[in-house]
Amino acid sequence: MASGDLERGTKNRGNNANFPSYYVETAEKQWTSWIIPMFVVANIAVFIVVMYVNDCPKKSLGIEGSCVAKFLGRFSFQPLKENPLFGPSAATLEKMGALEWNKVVHGHQGWRLITCMWLHAGVVHVLANMLSLIFIGIRLEQQFGFVRVGIIYLVSGFGGSILSSLFIQQNISVGASGALFGLLGAMLSELLTNWTIYSNKIAALLTLVVIIAINLAVGILPHVDNFAHIGGFMSGFLLGFVFLLRPQFGWAENRHSPADARVKSKHKAYQYVFMLAAAVLLIVGFTLALVMLFKGENGNDHCSWCHYLSCVPTSKWNCRS
Repeated sequence: MASGDLERGTKNRGNNANFPSYYVETAEKQWTSWIIPMFVVANIAVFIVVMYVNDCPKKSLGIEGSCVAKFLGRFSFQPLKENPLFGPSAATLEKMGALEWNKVVHGHQGWRLITCMWLHAGVVHVLANMLSLIFIGIRLEQQFGFVRVGIIYLVSGFGGSILSSLFIQQNISVGASGALFGLLGAMLSELLTNWTIYSNKIAALLTLVVIIAINLAVGILPHVDNFAHIGGFMSGFLLGFVFLLRPQFGWAENRHSPADARVKSKHKAYQYVFMLAAAVLLIVGFTLALVMLFKGENGNDHCSWCHYLSCVPTSKWNCRS
């Protein structure tokens, strides 16, 4: 993207493919995954529509060079100097619903908090995110069903947009990475809240933490909206405690025991504690963040070092450029 734009995906999103294969010590119904494939199709369809609207040959001024892949006609890409991800212009993304703080707060266009998660900065961006969504989302949907996974995906994307708007107010932002990080966060909390039914717990936890850390670390590069990643991850992490509880090992078998037999409770007490605490934090967090956002507050005024979470300046790049 041009220097003033942010995208939420990275070329390293493919790292998400290396998720640990957890062995769960219980037999559960396997759902058929359809909501995640629908999300993938929807994201790709929206990108095609955006490229149609972009119409580089007709609208490009040629200042940054000529359109790329001209044989595609109006679907050709902006010059690589303007958008190295093979995609549309910043103006087109803004027109189609990219996240832009001024328009959200002062233009009363709160819908951008949702539309931005369906837009992508280029072919590289959309393919990386959709491959990651397939690897992460299908597994979760098969285990927990479309309702719970769909809610986590959408709410996490919304949470990522809110945090991004609070801290990044001079650039536009697009991408589904906030929602993807929400699914990653949910995977982590699911492992923690269902700890007793897993084998190889420590190996699974360490593998997942390393994957998350690597993907968040990539977010300190310039032009990557790591606040959307962090906001999505935090939202998904809390939502996982609420929606992804599993019955404790042996409950399914014991519930059919004779009436006078002692039957295990479906869930352990700590699972309910986690669920309640997470629900409270979600409600309080979203409420405070939305109030701050629509009051026009800048998150950086309350946290002088937080800008380093999204970009760390080095001799190779300047975060302000």
